Formats: sequence, C-alpha cells, structure tokens
Amino acid sequence: MQKRKLGKRGLEVSALGLGCMGMSQSYGTPPDKPAMIALIRAAFEHGITFFDTAEVYGATKNEELVGEALEPLRRQVVIATKFGIKYVDGQQVQDSRPEQIRQSVAGSLKRLRTDVIDLYYQHRVDPTVPIEDVAGTVKDLIQQGKVKHFGMSEAGVKTIRRAHAVQPVTAVQSEYSLWWRRPEAELIPTLEELGIGFVPFSPLGKGFLTGTIDDKTPFVQSDFRNIIPRFTPDARKANEPIVDVLRTIADKKGATPAQIALAWLQAQKPWIVSIPGTTKLTRLDENIGAVALQLSRDDLREIDTATSRITIQGARYPEALEKRTGL
Repeated sequence: MQKRKLGKRGLEVSALGLGCMGMSQSYGTPPDKPAMIALIRAAFEHGITFFDTAEVYGATKNEELVGEALEPLRRQVVIATKFGIKYVDGQQVQDSRPEQIRQSVAGSLKRLRTDVIDLYYQHRVDPTVPIEDVAGTVKDLIQQGKVKHFGMSEAGVKTIRRAHAVQPVTAVQSEYSLWWRRPEAELIPTLEELGIGFVPFSPLGKGFLTGTIDDKTPFVQSDFRNIIPRFTPDARKANEPIVDVLRTIADKKGATPAQIALAWLQAQKPWIVSIPGTTKLTRLDENIGAVALQLSRDDLREIDTATSRITIQGARYPEALEKRTGL
C-alpha cells in the first residue's frame, strides 16, 4: 500500500483509509461485531493504516468497535475520531464547549483503548462557541499528550483560517466526489495554501458511484438514504449518466466504476486521502485495488469533460442537516 502525507505536520497514512461509521449506523441493521472486527483487521493486513470513527457514531459503539479491533495493532495505525456532536434525549446536538471537548476526549480515549488520539476532528462547527476557543482547547490537549493532530470536518474556509491561526490544522474532512465537487471552489485551494491535508468522506457517493444502485434499488427502513433528496427514485434515475461515465472508463481500464471514482479522487492532489466505508470484504478488496490504478491525463480529461455536461439532481442532505455544516 502506498503512503501519503496529510498536510505538512508529519502525519503519514495509507493512501486509502477506512471509514467505519457504516459498521454501526446509517445503512440499515449493523452487521455483527465479530465480523466487523475481522474486517478492520483485514483492512490492516491489506495495508490500510488510517481508520476513521467518531464519538457519535452508533452512540459511541463505533469507537468501542474500532478500539477493540485495533488494540493489538495500535502502534501501527492512525486513528481519527471526532468530537462536537452528542445525543440528548435521542437527538443529535452540537456541543463544542471546552468543558465538553475535555469530557469527550476522556471518553474517546477509553473506548478506543489508547492513550492518545492521532487525529481529533471537530465534527461540525458549533455556531455558539468561538472557533478560537475550540482550537485553543485542542491545543491544550496536544500539549498534554492526549491528541497528536487537530482536524476539522465540513468547515468553511474562513473558520478554518481562524482555527489554524490558534492551532495549526493537520487535516480537513468534507464530502467530495464526482457528484459533489463544491470543495474545488474554495476549500481545496485554501487547504493547499495552508498546507492542510484533505480527507474526503462519501467518496463513492454513499454507494451510488459504485454502479450497484438504480432507481429501483430498495433501501431498508433504517437506511438514512431514504431521507436524502439525491436518493429519491427520480433523482437516482436522473443521475445515472454519471455512473455511465465511470463505466466507460472502467471498461477501458479493466476496473470497476467504484475504482475509477476513487482513483479520480487520488489524482486530484497528492495530499488527498479518501475514506470509503464498507461492511463487506469483497468491497474492501475492490476499494484497495483503486490505489494502484493510474488514470492518464487523457482519462482525467475525458472524465471532466463528460461530467461537466451532467447536472446532478437532488440535494446531498435534507435542509435541516445541510444547515449544520459550515460550508
């Protein structure tokens, strides 16, 4: 597995990471824990050293899963987790008050079975807490040896600059893929200027870019894609042309649409490391296969030309969830 450096603060990770959220929530009934522990360890055996979780995923169950799976491998891997969202009466609430961050890090360290968190993201910008206070609190945690690197998720560029002035930001996590390219306008140029790494989540469009979902694909009731405007049957049917583009390139390369989508992301910048999630070993192997896949300039030009003619239908989140981002 190739390695990449996230930003300019010495954090080196595998060229592809593993997003672990779906092992505990969002995509229907979670698989059994032993199977997911085996999957995480298989990812490591195949060269993945970068694992992503969060305090809120599965109401802390995901951190427990990741902690148990990686405990025997702890010094050989990089664990990223997040603070700033908690459950109150069954509802997710943003809370990045300094005292809450300190409480969160204590819980995360215990659940992850470690004495230090490699990359600690603010999960979403809390509009009620000055970002300088958030960055200052993480700076204290770094000085105390509880955290190594500071990250931000779905933050706007002005907020990133303000935070970076207090405690240098190592990486920013945001959605980015061939069907969500907004980061190209402001975020990516800002990260390049400041020397911050970029970690795209949902690099496969929550599964749509794999080419395995069409307008007739059913989702179980607990699958959160049921409430996403971009996943209505009409939107899925309207968005099929972007998968057709991926299939065309994939056929030429002897690859899959998912591998082309991941390879396209890798080709954008050398400091981009995506974190596709999966609960299946076959998909894990498929995603890892994208790391060695080289897209030529002609391939990239063909993809950009074809996709520029496609207007993606449907919002990426319901309005209430989109408002929680800092973008």
